[in-house]
Amino acid sequence: MTANQLLTRRRLRACLVLVIAVFTLFGARLFQIQGLDASAYAAQAVASGTQKKVDPAPRGAILDRNGEQLATSVDGLTLIADPKMTVDNAPQIARILREKLGDEIDYFDMIDKLRTPKSRYVQLVRDLPKWTADKAVTALDKARLPGVFTEKETLRTYPGGRLAANLLGYTNAAGEGVAGIEQQYDKILTGTDGSSTYEVSPTGQRIPMADSTVKEMVPGRDVKTTIDRDLQWYADQRLADAVRDSSADWGLAVTMDVKTCQIVQMSQAPTFDPDTRTGMTDDRTVSRGVQHVYEPGSVMKTVTMAALADQGKIAADTPIVVPPKMVIDKYPIGDYWQHGTLRLTAAGVIAKSSNLGTIVAAQQMSNKTMHAYLSKFGFGDKTGVNLPGESKGILTDGAGWTKANHATISFGQGISVTAMQMMRAVGAIANAGKMCEPSVVTATVDEDGTTTPVEATETKRIVSKDAAASVTRMMEAVTAPDGTAPAAAIKGYRVAGKTGTAWRVDPTTGRYIRGQNTVSFMGFAPADNPRFLTYIVLDKPYSNAGGGSTAAPVFHDVMSMALERFGVAPSGSKSPKVAQEW
Repeated sequence: MTANQLLTRRRLRACLVLVIAVFTLFGARLFQIQGLDASAYAAQAVASGTQKKVDPAPRGAILDRNGEQLATSVDGLTLIADPKMTVDNAPQIARILREKLGDEIDYFDMIDKLRTPKSRYVQLVRDLPKWTADKAVTALDKARLPGVFTEKETLRTYPGGRLAANLLGYTNAAGEGVAGIEQQYDKILTGTDGSSTYEVSPTGQRIPMADSTVKEMVPGRDVKTTIDRDLQWYADQRLADAVRDSSADWGLAVTMDVKTCQIVQMSQAPTFDPDTRTGMTDDRTVSRGVQHVYEPGSVMKTVTMAALADQGKIAADTPIVVPPKMVIDKYPIGDYWQHGTLRLTAAGVIAKSSNLGTIVAAQQMSNKTMHAYLSKFGFGDKTGVNLPGESKGILTDGAGWTKANHATISFGQGISVTAMQMMRAVGAIANAGKMCEPSVVTATVDEDGTTTPVEATETKRIVSKDAAASVTRMMEAVTAPDGTAPAAAIKGYRVAGKTGTAWRVDPTTGRYIRGQNTVSFMGFAPADNPRFLTYIVLDKPYSNAGGGSTAAPVFHDVMSMALERFGVAPSGSKSPKVAQEW
């Protein structure tokens, strides 16, 4: 054998060994894939060829007492992309999306998303109305630029715009309630998303008849409120006008059904628009009716008189000697007008809103007794209205009161309340001495229409029926022609009410700011058979504004609308004549 033949044979053997080694390696790998790791690789193959689609559950609607929608959800779309399909055409796709969606997108940020490495799914734009998203996708289809798809979602909308915004609240970008009823009833309003998983082709198309799994979506439940939409709209407008005309910092208007304690309207100005997301600053989104505390002023005199009447210490015609001025703990106290010694009845003290007359009457109660009645009326405690962020107000321990504290608290200074607390307290007087918790929701409603009522709380007696009737007679004198608020009188109806003017407190220093007041008017009608209670508060109006001149006209208009809206019959009698002097 020659040397060349020997070399050739060796090369053949080497090649044979190499081929055998390669086939052995492939065989071993094939055995591993098909024998040992078959299930894992099968799952990976399926995963790479499947797509999961979320079926978002619509959020339940918020309804008024008549079933009208105050907040609801509508169909929307999210634009999504498969970067594996869009990476090569990212600039062209981003340009078309920019043309169709405008400021909804940033051109360069969109290119980055369309080129997201090692991804088959990326969200491009959320919360698009269906017609807007469809317009963009159609333009991409015409340009033959694949890889952008739509995914169904639901958008929160508020048909009334600013209507009852501070009561309803709003949702964040994730669809979660962050204020008002949206927050308080978030778990009820939120449904359970569904999903579907199915096999797709390499181009992203769904494969007909292929295996798929579906998890059914469960919609959120509706929440039915106590609000009357038409009355709410009117009160919103009337209050906004009053805040503007009086140059007030803010205002409140709340109306409650005396018998049920259901809030039928709850307005605030200035407010915000949860639909367009405008005006959403902290001072506008806060729910002042339950979260903001202030000193109520003379409206508190009704509570003081109710406590005295319940003890049998006073009646509407009880004579009271009112001094020209008083100095208590070296603190001078007077009335808002200059006068000498007056001989007023208790009704006259309320009608003329005399601080000094109230102090004289309240001196018949000890600190302990007066504090106990204020606590019974709910001050220093939440009302149970079931809205987020409710404040307890500020009622200091009676054991630490000075004589000056006792005196000023009797006419509404030195105690801080929420508007809802004042509604609950004076509502007890209107309801013959019985108090109940205010409510804003009556029921929840399932998708099939099944209604689950919200259990109402029981009423509890605070003062006697006679005591409540006596204070009501005093309050009717306020709206008489010679009272402090004749502007609150409503033709054909007996109206009981009380004005309020309180010095504002500087939140920084804790001191009163002279010349700055919180003015208010609280009243109910018909006084002979009370149905509705309305409270108007205006904070820091022009310097000489008073509750009778500024807040009472707003009360007149809102209460008149409520009586008409609910078909409340006029009073069957005239207000009784109660002497204001003796």
